[in-house]
Amino acid sequence: MGKASWLIALRSLKRNKLQTGLTMLGMSIGVATVLTMISLGSGAQKAIQEQVKAAGMNMLVVTAGNFQARKEKPADDAIEMGALAGGGRLVQAAFHPEDDPFAVHDHPTARSRLGDSEAGLGSAATLTMADGDAIRKIAGVQYVCGGVHENVHVVNGDTRWFTRVHGDDGTLPEIRRSWTFVHGGFFSERQERKNDQVVVLGAIVATKLFGDANPVGKTMTIWKQPFKVVGVVSSSNWMMTPAEGDDQFDAVYIPVTTMQSLLNLSKLNDITITTQSTGEVSHVEGIVTNLLRVRHHIGPTQPDDFTVASQAAKALTSGGLRPDVASAVTGNVNGLEKVTLDQLGKTLDKSSKTMSALLASIATVSLIVGGIGIMNIMMLSVTERTREIGIRRAVGARAQDVLLQFVLESVILSVVGGLVGIAVGVLASVVISHGVQWSTSISPGSIALAFGISAAIGIFFGYYPAREASRVQPLQSLRFE
Repeated sequence: MGKASWLIALRSLKRNKLQTGLTMLGMSIGVATVLTMISLGSGAQKAIQEQVKAAGMNMLVVTAGNFQARKEKPADDAIEMGALAGGGRLVQAAFHPEDDPFAVHDHPTARSRLGDSEAGLGSAATLTMADGDAIRKIAGVQYVCGGVHENVHVVNGDTRWFTRVHGDDGTLPEIRRSWTFVHGGFFSERQERKNDQVVVLGAIVATKLFGDANPVGKTMTIWKQPFKVVGVVSSSNWMMTPAEGDDQFDAVYIPVTTMQSLLNLSKLNDITITTQSTGEVSHVEGIVTNLLRVRHHIGPTQPDDFTVASQAAKALTSGGLRPDVASAVTGNVNGLEKVTLDQLGKTLDKSSKTMSALLASIATVSLIVGGIGIMNIMMLSVTERTREIGIRRAVGARAQDVLLQFVLESVILSVVGGLVGIAVGVLASVVISHGVQWSTSISPGSIALAFGISAAIGIFFGYYPAREASRVQPLQSLRFE
């Protein structure tokens, strides 16, 4: 009887095409309006969050070394020299010369391979790739990128340029949300695993070495080693214009594994971390500090052999302050930073909830109006078709068959109207996004929700008219004119 009920419901709707079309139109307009508003609201919210993250407000940088620890280095050096004199640490010093976080070593193996002109390669570090893997497991952490950094001459033919080389992993573009690729892209995880000699150029370096030409696929030289260019990166943020001497676009990027291999390093200079929310920065900072102290076997009375700073603290101490002054500033900015970041995170969360509540309210009103329209049409249909219902009951149709028929009619009206509304809403969002240049965001979840709601409205508002139709008495309905 289910298939027969569907056919009867469809035929009944076809007989009243204008009435059916207007009812579906009302439902379509409601769903389309709701979906468009949700996409605009979600797009605006996402754009705000992206701008905040692009500014680095959710970023932490763990750097090897500590201002306080450096004050104690002479005593440590004296102990180490005594150990070396007795032969106790000669093997370790030979194979891991970068363990001292404050020294800069020649690295004889790398020096003989890369040339005397690049003496002082590989500033020392205490951080490891395993530290980065451990940090990735912390709740609230979004991305983690370990890095090794050096000053270097890059060469293309007879053209040389002095810049900064960053050895990073493939997650760096996810951290630098303001980046855009002018040509090509970033190196892949496979190239990183294979220690491939590939390089991504900042926009300034690309211009200095290759002019206006596309350098992707061409070969350049770093440390007398050939590197294949795979991409050119610039800024998509108008507030961050590439300039000579900056550390992002007047720079080149190679896989961290390649850099470690070339420089004979096993450690990292720093680890860059982003959190999922700006409000979690201070919380994650504390967890990272405790985790690294445990991993580095630092006692309760010993100073850290690393520093953890947010983007705000980094900005405060990037103006050439003396180490002791910088230490004092970063030590005292934590309280203010915590309040600022926590307040920012709470403000974003509150605005998000407010916007969601507003959209939900408008959606509820719009869909209720559409549902009431369906109910009115179905009640009118029951009145107009009382004689038809009586005839069906007289020839053997049960009350539940009549109930099912009218519910199905209501569901068809709402679902078809909802599908049309979804299509119109998606199209309207795309047109607004491209025409007005507003940010929009339509997720599969919002589309599924719109479809489910339209079907639920058909059942909810169609049940009462259907129940009234099923209660019509055959003898009374046959006398109805």
